[in-house]
Amino acid sequence: MKMAAANPQQEPEQVPDRIPLEEVYMRMAEELAKRSTCARLQVGSVITTGDLTQVLGIGYNGNARGLPNRCDSDEPGNCGCIHSEQNALIKAGAQLPGKVMFVSASPCVMCAKMIINTNVARVYYREAYRDPAGLEVLRQAGVEVVHYNRWRELWP
Repeated sequence: MKMAAANPQQEPEQVPDRIPLEEVYMRMAEELAKRSTCARLQVGSVITTGDLTQVLGIGYNGNARGLPNRCDSDEPGNCGCIHSEQNALIKAGAQLPGKVMFVSASPCVMCAKMIINTNVARVYYREAYRDPAGLEVLRQAGVEVVHYNRWRELWP
Protein backbone atom coordinates (compact mmCIF):
# COMPACT_ATOMS: atom_id res chain seq x y z
CA MET A 1 0.00 0.00 0.00
CA LYS A 2 1.45 3.35 -1.06
CA MET A 3 1.18 6.19 1.48
CA ALA A 4 0.52 9.79 0.47
CA ALA A 5 3.29 12.27 1.19
CA ALA A 6 2.89 14.15 4.45
CA ASN A 7 3.39 17.52 2.74
CA PRO A 8 2.39 17.08 -0.88
CA GLN A 9 3.65 19.73 -3.26
CA GLN A 10 0.77 21.76 -4.63
CA GLU A 11 0.89 23.01 -8.17
CA PRO A 12 0.91 26.81 -8.28
CA GLU A 13 -2.32 28.22 -9.64
CA GLN A 14 -1.88 29.47 -13.17
CA VAL A 15 -2.75 33.14 -13.68
CA PRO A 16 -5.32 33.55 -16.46
CA ASP A 17 -4.18 35.47 -19.54
CA ARG A 18 -7.13 37.86 -19.18
CA ILE A 19 -9.39 39.01 -16.38
CA PRO A 20 -11.91 36.30 -15.37
CA LEU A 21 -15.59 37.18 -15.62
CA GLU A 22 -15.98 36.53 -11.89
CA GLU A 23 -13.51 39.34 -11.21
CA VAL A 24 -15.22 41.62 -13.74
CA TYR A 25 -18.59 41.20 -12.02
CA MET A 26 -17.10 41.55 -8.53
CA ARG A 27 -15.44 44.82 -9.55
CA MET A 28 -18.74 45.93 -11.06
CA ALA A 29 -20.42 45.27 -7.68
CA GLU A 30 -17.71 47.28 -5.94
CA GLU A 31 -18.21 50.18 -8.35
CA LEU A 32 -21.99 50.06 -7.85
CA ALA A 33 -21.41 50.28 -4.09
CA LYS A 34 -19.99 53.76 -4.66
CA ARG A 35 -23.51 54.91 -5.63
CA SER A 36 -24.89 53.86 -2.24
CA THR A 37 -26.25 56.56 0.02
CA CYS A 38 -26.03 54.43 3.18
CA ALA A 39 -23.91 56.17 5.80
CA ARG A 40 -22.70 52.97 7.50
CA LEU A 41 -21.89 50.45 4.75
CA GLN A 42 -21.91 50.87 0.98
CA VAL A 43 -22.73 47.61 -0.83
CA GLY A 44 -23.17 46.76 -4.51
CA SER A 45 -24.59 43.65 -6.20
CA VAL A 46 -24.67 42.11 -9.68
CA ILE A 47 -26.79 39.11 -10.70
CA THR A 48 -25.90 37.11 -13.80
CA THR A 49 -27.02 34.00 -15.60
CA GLY A 50 -25.39 30.78 -14.46
CA ASP A 51 -23.00 30.79 -17.41
CA LEU A 52 -21.96 34.39 -16.62
CA THR A 53 -22.91 35.64 -20.10
CA GLN A 54 -25.72 38.05 -19.16
CA VAL A 55 -26.30 40.57 -16.39
CA LEU A 56 -29.86 40.19 -15.09
CA GLY A 57 -29.89 42.84 -12.38
CA ILE A 58 -27.75 45.31 -10.46
CA GLY A 59 -28.24 47.05 -7.14
CA TYR A 60 -26.76 49.14 -4.38
CA ASN A 61 -28.13 50.02 -0.98
CA GLY A 62 -30.05 53.22 -0.44
CA ASN A 63 -33.49 54.69 0.00
CA ALA A 64 -36.48 53.90 -2.22
CA ARG A 65 -36.82 55.65 -5.56
CA GLY A 66 -38.17 59.18 -5.17
CA LEU A 67 -37.28 59.46 -1.48
CA PRO A 68 -34.35 61.53 -0.15
CA ASN A 69 -30.92 60.04 -0.95
CA ARG A 70 -29.98 59.49 2.69
CA CYS A 71 -30.59 57.09 5.54
CA ASP A 72 -33.88 57.43 7.44
CA SER A 73 -32.09 56.90 10.77
CA ASP A 74 -28.58 56.88 12.26
CA GLU A 75 -29.37 53.74 14.27
CA PRO A 76 -27.10 50.86 13.12
CA GLY A 77 -29.13 48.09 11.53
CA ASN A 78 -32.18 50.32 11.23
CA CYS A 79 -31.12 52.96 8.72
CA GLY A 80 -34.07 52.28 6.43
CA CYS A 81 -31.98 51.57 3.33
CA ILE A 82 -33.05 48.89 0.90
CA HIS A 83 -30.17 46.43 0.65
CA SER A 84 -28.21 46.10 -2.58
CA GLU A 85 -29.14 42.42 -2.88
CA GLN A 86 -32.84 43.32 -2.64
CA ASN A 87 -32.51 46.00 -5.31
CA ALA A 88 -30.72 43.58 -7.67
CA LEU A 89 -33.16 40.71 -7.02
CA ILE A 90 -36.15 42.94 -7.80
CA LYS A 91 -34.68 43.55 -11.26
CA ALA A 92 -33.42 40.00 -11.93
CA GLY A 93 -36.70 38.19 -11.31
CA ALA A 94 -37.28 35.04 -9.31
CA GLN A 95 -38.16 32.35 -11.83
CA LEU A 96 -34.92 31.78 -13.74
CA PRO A 97 -32.98 29.04 -11.90
CA GLY A 98 -29.23 28.87 -11.42
CA LYS A 99 -28.49 32.59 -11.17
CA VAL A 100 -25.15 33.80 -9.82
CA MET A 101 -24.82 36.82 -7.49
CA PHE A 102 -21.74 38.95 -6.90
CA VAL A 103 -21.90 41.17 -3.82
CA SER A 104 -19.25 43.42 -2.33
CA ALA A 105 -20.18 42.37 1.25
CA SER A 106 -21.72 39.07 2.32
CA PRO A 107 -25.53 39.08 2.74
CA CYS A 108 -27.48 39.51 5.96
CA VAL A 109 -29.96 36.79 7.00
CA MET A 110 -33.01 38.40 5.37
CA CYS A 111 -31.19 39.00 2.09
CA ALA A 112 -29.93 35.40 2.22
CA LYS A 113 -33.52 34.19 2.49
CA MET A 114 -34.54 36.32 -0.49
CA ILE A 115 -31.55 34.99 -2.45
CA ILE A 116 -32.68 31.43 -1.73
CA ASN A 117 -36.27 32.10 -2.75
CA THR A 118 -35.26 33.74 -6.03
CA ASN A 119 -33.29 30.72 -7.29
CA VAL A 120 -29.74 32.05 -6.95
CA ALA A 121 -27.41 29.03 -7.02
CA ARG A 122 -24.08 30.67 -6.15
CA VAL A 123 -23.06 33.81 -4.24
CA TYR A 124 -19.62 35.36 -4.54
CA TYR A 125 -18.73 37.97 -1.92
CA ARG A 126 -15.62 40.11 -1.45
CA GLU A 127 -15.79 41.25 2.19
CA ALA A 128 -17.46 39.53 5.13
CA TYR A 129 -20.40 41.35 6.73
CA ARG A 130 -20.15 41.78 10.52
CA ASP A 131 -22.70 38.98 11.06
CA PRO A 132 -21.87 35.71 9.26
CA ALA A 133 -25.35 34.23 9.87
CA GLY A 134 -26.49 35.08 6.32
CA LEU A 135 -23.74 32.91 4.86
CA GLU A 136 -24.78 30.01 7.08
CA VAL A 137 -28.42 30.35 5.96
CA LEU A 138 -27.30 30.21 2.31
CA ARG A 139 -25.19 27.11 2.97
CA GLN A 140 -28.04 25.37 4.82
CA ALA A 141 -30.27 25.88 1.78
CA GLY A 142 -27.66 24.48 -0.61
CA VAL A 143 -26.54 27.78 -2.15
CA GLU A 144 -22.85 27.69 -3.02
CA VAL A 145 -20.97 30.46 -1.20
CA VAL A 146 -17.58 31.71 -2.42
CA HIS A 147 -15.37 34.23 -0.61
CA TYR A 148 -13.88 35.69 -3.76
CA ASN A 149 -10.59 37.53 -3.49
CA ARG A 150 -8.50 35.57 -5.96
CA TRP A 151 -7.47 38.09 -8.64
CA ARG A 152 -8.13 41.37 -6.82
CA GLU A 153 -4.61 42.75 -7.27
CA LEU A 154 -4.26 41.89 -10.96
CA TRP A 155 -5.59 43.87 -13.92
CA PRO A 156 -5.57 47.31 -12.25
